[in-house]
Order: sequence, then structure tokens, then C-alpha cells
Amino acid sequence: MQEILLNIESKEIRYALLKNGILSDLIIERKKNRQLTGNVYRGKVTNILRNIQSAFVDINEGENGFIHISDILENTAKFQEMFEMDFEWEGASQTKQQKETEISKLLKNDQPVLVQVVKEPIGTKGARLTSNISIAGRYLVLLPNTPHRGVSRKIEDPASRDRLKKLIRAFEMPKDMGLICRTASVNASPDMLIAEATDLLNTWQGIMDKFQKASRPTCLFEESDLIKRAVITAVDKKFDRILVDDYATFQRCKQLYEKYANEHPLKIELYRDKSPMFERFNVERDIDRALRRKIWLNSGGYLFLDRTEAMYTIDVNSGRSSTQTTDVEEALVRINMEAAEEIARQLRIRNIGGLVICDFIDMRSRKNQRRVLDRLKEAMKDDSAKCTILGMSEFGLVEMTRQRNRESLVQTVFTQCPYCSGSGQIKSHESIAIEIERALKKLISQHQQFGLELISHPDLDHFLAHHDKDFFRKIAEKSNAQIRFNTNDTLHLNEYQFFSTINGKKLDT
Repeated sequence: MQEILLNIESKEIRYALLKNGILSDLIIERKKNRQLTGNVYRGKVTNILRNIQSAFVDINEGENGFIHISDILENTAKFQEMFEMDFEWEGASQTKQQKETEISKLLKNDQPVLVQVVKEPIGTKGARLTSNISIAGRYLVLLPNTPHRGVSRKIEDPASRDRLKKLIRAFEMPKDMGLICRTASVNASPDMLIAEATDLLNTWQGIMDKFQKASRPTCLFEESDLIKRAVITAVDKKFDRILVDDYATFQRCKQLYEKYANEHPLKIELYRDKSPMFERFNVERDIDRALRRKIWLNSGGYLFLDRTEAMYTIDVNSGRSSTQTTDVEEALVRINMEAAEEIARQLRIRNIGGLVICDFIDMRSRKNQRRVLDRLKEAMKDDSAKCTILGMSEFGLVEMTRQRNRESLVQTVFTQCPYCSGSGQIKSHESIAIEIERALKKLISQHQQFGLELISHPDLDHFLAHHDKDFFRKIAEKSNAQIRFNTNDTLHLNEYQFFSTINGKKLDT
């Protein structure tokens, strides 16, 4: 059974995909961080970086967007990658652009531009933009500035591919406009495809009209929201049910589904129980688990997931595995196989993107290494994000990349710790006590301060009371100085302050 749970709160919508009762995918959208990918904007060029052939564009969404010259010049290869397809007939030849084209010849400061977001802003990085616009419908994708026509590679049936090719080749389209048939178009009739192509052309005309009328950076077209995407996904992928815990959203889902009711018998139900829906279906537990560094496996092994500046690393360990077998190699393979499936699931739930290094438990046999690698590739097939998996090295390392399309779960839920500045560590009390000793000696000998008060956090003060206060008093007495101690629970655990007991001023250390 496959079902979608929609949890609606005042500031947040959570989408959970369950397969046979197990959380398989998770999307969290917050009102202040709505999805921008696919949105079309009238932007204004604010800065041109000639050295990297790029420009910053104000789209009125906080941080300025970023566009590279390759996203301005028409690029067939990028379209093929984005929509997982090959252009196989006339119109597919890429327009030749001279390599020496300068971005300054294409864009000028304060120039209005029509751009589309292809990558969400993450952290302090603005959105990635392109001028190669694509307007996606359910069955078709309109390419307003590109004459290509093609069919998704995911449609593998030769007869279906040929039928769709003939259909879109026969469409009467404005010059230099193209069409792509998406996977769902296999089940669509010619009339449905013609109707959607007409809708997409009307949408594009509306975008152009708004662009001409606008005088400042503004959004001209917004992609479907999470609720609409959930309904369409459930119909296209033949899910069994959508369960919603908010009445207004439940009614909207039913209204959206009316258009597709003849295609698939989807159940849309309102959750009425008193216990929270995500707790009832153990989704809260899985979200909490996905926020931890350590993930236990049923076999007794476990994963460590760590993020560095350049990549995510996932370490597989045998842990407390108690498999009763005389074949140690096979026992390790079983742990690695389970780890491969859990890694694929955690990447989806945590929405980890970029470069990922998986360190599996060492296996001697190349055959076993291939088994684990094949299991990982199979598990990653359910991922909607584009993934590339390389082979396994002799050390059991697998390199892979996963498309980063929005903030990760950790970035959505957490903020950087003001105590450790994101490092996950602070200095020990003993280290701070040593620093205080140095500062005390410096204030007395160098700054001639003979009346001192030390203010520290209560926890640090408790440590000093058992280990260092008497010693600090002796240091002060040797130089005819005095020191007293006080606490302030608003201070950082590693912070301390010295004040003069003579004039009450804070002393720099």
C-alpha cells in the first residue's frame, strides 16, 4: 500500500510518503521558505562578474539570484539532463555559440531579464537562474525559446515513444518553440495532450504580457504548490490514498482530484483521530531518527552520517550484530545490503544533496561488492532526485552525487548553535580555567589591577570552586591583590569577565 499523509500547520506543511506503512520520502515546506524552483521572474541585473562569466540578478526574493553564461546560451545537453531524454530528430542540433562570447555582451547592469529558478536558495546562497525557460504541465513541457521536440527516456516502450513523437511533431507550434512528452503522457489521449499544449501556450503568453507591464523585479509565474503536486503524484503513480488532517486542505484535495477522477480511483480521506496523525503512523519517530547522527539497523549494524564542507560521509559499522553464521563474509554482506537500502531511504528523508561518500564494511570478494552496489542502485531508483553512483573501490568506498533541489531536513529544522558556532564542541571547564589563570596574571602584573571580580557561568563557577578558586586567591595574594567570584547565568559556558572592584569597570583581558 502506498499513501501520502499531509500534515497542515499554520506555518508549515509536511508531506510524508508511506510504502507499506514505512516512511519512504518526506517534504517539509514552510511559509517563509516557500519553494521557488520553476518560478519565472522579471529580474534586474545588479552585478556582472566577468572573471567567472556570471551575473547576479535581483528577483525580489531576498538574496539575489545567480546566473552563469551557460544558463543564458541555449544548451541542448542541459535540457536532455533535466528532462531525462534524447532529442532524436530535426530541431535537435544545438545552436552553435562562439566560445569567446562574453557575458558583458549579453547582459548589462540594471537590464530587465526574464529568468527561471532552477535551484533553490540554500543558506546564504541565492537561487540559481536560467534564461532557458521551461513551463511544465502534467503531460508536456513547453520550451518557449528552444525548437526541440522529444520524449522522456523513462518511456521505454518503442510503440508508445513512436506514437508520442508523431503526435508532437504534428502539433502546430509557434516558430522556435519546443515540446517534451513527460512520463505521464503515455496514458494521455491526443485530445488531452492538445488541450494541455494550448494551456501551456496561454500560460506563456500571460507571462510575456506580465513581463511587458512590470516595471520592477517581480514573480510572473509560480509552480504548483505542494498540495497540488501531492494530488497529481498520487494519481500518476497510482497511490492508494491521501490522508489529510486539515478540513480546508481536504476539501481542496477533493476539488483538485475531480479533474483526474476517471484516471485512477484515489481515496482522499480526512484524518479524525485525536492522536496526531504523524505520531499515529510513526512518522514523527522517523523524522526524529533522521535528525540523529547515528542510525541503528535491524541487523545490529549502524550508520554514522556526517556533513563536511564539501560532502556527506556515511560510515557503515557492524556494531552489535549477532547473526549466527560461520561465514563472516556473508554476515558482513547482509549488513552492507541492509545499509544500502537504509542509506537510500535516509538520503530521501533527509534530502541530502551534493557529493556523498559511503564507506561500507570491507568485503574481500568482488562478487559481494557488486551485490551491495547493485542493491544500492536498485534502492536509489525510487528517488525523484537525479543520482549518479560510481563503482565501489577496493576500500569499500562508493562515490555518488544526488541532486540538491532544496534545503536538507537539518537545514530546515535546525539553526547554527550560538555556543559552538556549528562545530558541535565547546572548550572544557579545565581549558577555560587555564585561560583564566593566564588572564589573572596578566591583569595583575601588566595592567596593575589589584582589586578584581571574576564573573562566570554558574556551571563554570561550580567547577572552579572545587578545583581552582583557592589557587587563584593565592596568585592574587602573592602580588598584594584580591579576587572575588560571582556568577551570571546569561553568559556562555566558555565566557568569563573580569571587573575592577575599585571603579566597577569591565577589564579587557
